[in-house]
Amino acid sequence: MKILIVGGGMGGTILANNLARKMRNELKSGKASITMLSASDKHMYQPGLLYVAVGKMNPSEMYRDQVSLLEPSIEFKVDPVTEFNLDDNNVRAKSGTTYNYDIIVIATGSCTHAEGTPGLAEYAEQFYTEADAVKMYKKLEAFEGGKVVVAVGVPHKCPMAPLEITFMLVDYFKQRGIWDKVQLHYTYPIGRTHSLEPVAKWATPEFERLGITYETLFNMKEVNENVVMSEEGTEAEYDLLITVPAHKGMQVIEDAGLGAGGFIPTDRKRLNMEGRDNVYVLGDTTNLPISKAGSTAHFEAEALAENIASMMTIGTATRDYDGKVFCFIEAGDGKATYAMFNYQNPPDPKAPTAGIHMFKTAYNKMYWASARGLL
Repeated sequence: MKILIVGGGMGGTILANNLARKMRNELKSGKASITMLSASDKHMYQPGLLYVAVGKMNPSEMYRDQVSLLEPSIEFKVDPVTEFNLDDNNVRAKSGTTYNYDIIVIATGSCTHAEGTPGLAEYAEQFYTEADAVKMYKKLEAFEGGKVVVAVGVPHKCPMAPLEITFMLVDYFKQRGIWDKVQLHYTYPIGRTHSLEPVAKWATPEFERLGITYETLFNMKEVNENVVMSEEGTEAEYDLLITVPAHKGMQVIEDAGLGAGGFIPTDRKRLNMEGRDNVYVLGDTTNLPISKAGSTAHFEAEALAENIASMMTIGTATRDYDGKVFCFIEAGDGKATYAMFNYQNPPDPKAPTAGIHMFKTAYNKMYWASARGLL
């Protein structure tokens, strides 16, 4: 059985490592093989970008060599896929090589699409690449006061990012001694401050306590210098605009016709591409109505690894993915909370504590063990 994993992010890496351990005998005997194709030889800890943007982490801390995170039995190649031929069970990669498979797992992730809102890429700061996060930090360092707007688009990677960057900005401005010169304003596209109602019910009083103003039902339409306009006809003036822009799937997915916006229609329990029994999808690449987060990819990968291994050994899948997601939430003032939920149970954020913040900070180091599938 040839297993091909396209994408070397959180989901693909955990899946590959779990499979390599579960199928050790099959790999050793040659009955199975695992190949991973990635666009880079480096693996980036993406949540670290949030800390880089406020000067709390050096970019060099976010990277490891991808091959160092993988079990030795996994064949790893830096050769991004350029063409999916699902009817023929193969893909073509940038090198011109054709890779055949019996099972393929597509975990290509998502990327920002600020260009979809006129003026947003030109005027707003964001933190979803190293270059953007560094640029945002330099802009913050030069900022001496005024109105800061955090404008949010959907869908976006990491459901808690809009809240986290808002609370982290409060800390940043306090530490610089200019909080009294800043007016912080937050906009969100639906009728509350977060897509998850229990999270919104926790966050809104926190905003009010800190003096953060907010406007809901604010869908960005266009951005000009010093003003962002909404589809609803309102405007928010700013001196500094920070955005969590809408995201989309990778262009190669859309070009292949696998899913609108680069998101592949995916069975919510078995994680196979709808209509395809040997094509599976992980993480941000799915169109599932759950958070696009590293933990989502993590828990999906664990379930899928069990199923692929059991299909190899007993001929059938044994586990459903239950929609499990776990997200830390930086809450400012050295505290944090978390949201844990699944398809059946909504989150219930507790009061932020210093202890949870310490655990979140520790996870910045523990991530690499998690990527190896050891946590």
